[in-house]
Amino acid sequence: MVMEGELLWTPSPARTAASNLTKFSQWLKETRGLDFADYQAMYEWSVADIDALWGALWEYFNPKVSAQPTAVLGKRTMPGAEWFPGAVLNYAENVMSKAVAGQTALIHFNERDAAVEMSWDDLSSQVRRLATALRNLGIEPGDRVVGCLPNTPHAVIAMLATTSIGAIWSGCGPDFGSRGVLDRYSQLAPKVMLCVDGYQYGGKPFDRRDEMAHIANNLPTLQKVVLLPYLDRNNRTPLVEGGLLWDDLLATADPGEAAFVYQQVPAQSPLWILFSSGTTGLPKPIVHTHVGITLEQQKLVQLHMDLKVGERLFFYTTTGWMMWNFLVTSLLSGVVPVLYDGNPAWPGPDQLWKVVQDFKITLFGASPTYQQILEKQGIVPKDRFDLSHLKTVMLAGSPVTPECMVWFYNHVKADVWVQSGSGGTDICSGFCGGVPTQPVFAGEIQAPHLGVNLLAFDADGKPVVDEVGEMVITTPMPSMPVGFWNDAGHVRYTESYFTDYPGIWRQGDFFRLNARRGCFVLGRSDATLNRHGIRIGTAEIYRSLALLPEVEDSLVVNLDLPGGHFFMPLFVKVRAGSVLDKGLEDRIKTVLRTEYSPRHVPDRIFNVPAIPYTITGKKLEVPVRRILAGYAVEKAVNRSAMADASAIDWYIDYAANQTDYKM
Repeated sequence: MVMEGELLWTPSPARTAASNLTKFSQWLKETRGLDFADYQAMYEWSVADIDALWGALWEYFNPKVSAQPTAVLGKRTMPGAEWFPGAVLNYAENVMSKAVAGQTALIHFNERDAAVEMSWDDLSSQVRRLATALRNLGIEPGDRVVGCLPNTPHAVIAMLATTSIGAIWSGCGPDFGSRGVLDRYSQLAPKVMLCVDGYQYGGKPFDRRDEMAHIANNLPTLQKVVLLPYLDRNNRTPLVEGGLLWDDLLATADPGEAAFVYQQVPAQSPLWILFSSGTTGLPKPIVHTHVGITLEQQKLVQLHMDLKVGERLFFYTTTGWMMWNFLVTSLLSGVVPVLYDGNPAWPGPDQLWKVVQDFKITLFGASPTYQQILEKQGIVPKDRFDLSHLKTVMLAGSPVTPECMVWFYNHVKADVWVQSGSGGTDICSGFCGGVPTQPVFAGEIQAPHLGVNLLAFDADGKPVVDEVGEMVITTPMPSMPVGFWNDAGHVRYTESYFTDYPGIWRQGDFFRLNARRGCFVLGRSDATLNRHGIRIGTAEIYRSLALLPEVEDSLVVNLDLPGGHFFMPLFVKVRAGSVLDKGLEDRIKTVLRTEYSPRHVPDRIFNVPAIPYTITGKKLEVPVRRILAGYAVEKAVNRSAMADASAIDWYIDYAANQTDYKM
């Protein structure tokens, strides 16, 4: 068994020397007279003087602007920090400025079609055509355009066209339930919606015309609904009366690169609106800015993921997850994103590794859940595929165990940089993650990102090291949202991040920072297992249970009961052919007690038919805890945000009939 903190990989001197981070360090020495011995020294400087860091990055990345900023930071407080006041630019123009005639911009494929390389020429032309068509429909800067589109070039074109004219984009996948979409888009009062008639997943067609029509008919501000015939490509019937078809809209004449005008907007103007998962209430509409995304994403992709011009990036995602925004924004760095629409395990569980081989992927992104599927299926990618081009594996979506990281070294490639990180929809970037010049230790996120003053706070709001605390960021970041849409006085925004520690961002995760600044994200702090004053991250429980072959999946919550008592039930889904008998219960308790402490041992263990997840793959710990605590179901969970809405039913029945505890 691998030990947490065990050294797994060290970059070679050649890889370190060739890294983008090393080149940036050399540039700082040449232009600023700054000489850093290592990443730790550079990081110390970056958080001690964020103006100097971001001023340097502005010059280094040299964004295309129509007016330069008068300062790096205007207003400095959180919330409300004002980045690059006076700057005027357009995110989409910065993306399209990377175009190289005749070169590949992106690659796309789905379950029905072979991969196609889309050139920059084709992408640029289609973006200009759609942008011009939207202008002809009366879309103006600040208007909202929304999409229910799969992970295809159409979604990329729609987002870039929308933002190129100063309108605000928001997207989700066509698999979202109609209530989930309306919960989001009804907050935005959009003028145009682009959608598909359906999609294929796992070899099966899913007709979504009725759901899309229902959504369109319940968004009274819509002026036009544009249908992309994706499932039935011969369909020529608009979705609703007065609607349009994608091809007809794209038939607009291309004004040409020289004639097309990108709408110039102040730096902190809204770019797109992402939504929180919405599992415990109305999803939060998180507003990101042109300047924040343009700068932060280049820092993330180039310095912390070490991707270079022309290299290929693949991350399995849908358009409703911020990883899609990350994936397509890699275009800003000249990276080639590979888009896939379909089931990652169809027609076989090793489908995505064939992608890595066939498209010569440099960085492959996956989730720990995906790794568990591969392990349980006995898949050894290195034995089946040519992975010689693969340099990096990025793990995201949930806490990463030491065993998960070791699996990639043993089964994928011995000399691969396995990095994990933590960020999210809130900032559409990362707080901590990869550092290409540093070694990788088991179970550990390598370090906080440059400019991210990332700390763990104890219950008294004091920073702690080697102790579990609240994840906080004490100085502003450019991609922190400017607020939530339609949030008068920033009430919801302030409550979400700044109530517990005024002026300091609280992310809502349990977090541990060790002496070398290795980072550990231990689960949502509002899903806390707090027993007798000891805070336990749910990731610790799940890591231990992953050692038991009989346990397929699990979920744990803790209830604070009257009189200072606690009730911590553990819900497990056992593998087919196994049973939750006394022997397995004893093994579960023993491994938790041995691996961690007696406080990790649950009060009761239940065999459940399913573990509930959000559409983006997060366990519904908070909704389950709320249901058990007696919340009304409709206030505790939004079924439209779930991957399988029926997975919550067992917990509802248990809460209604239980005799194990009294609230």
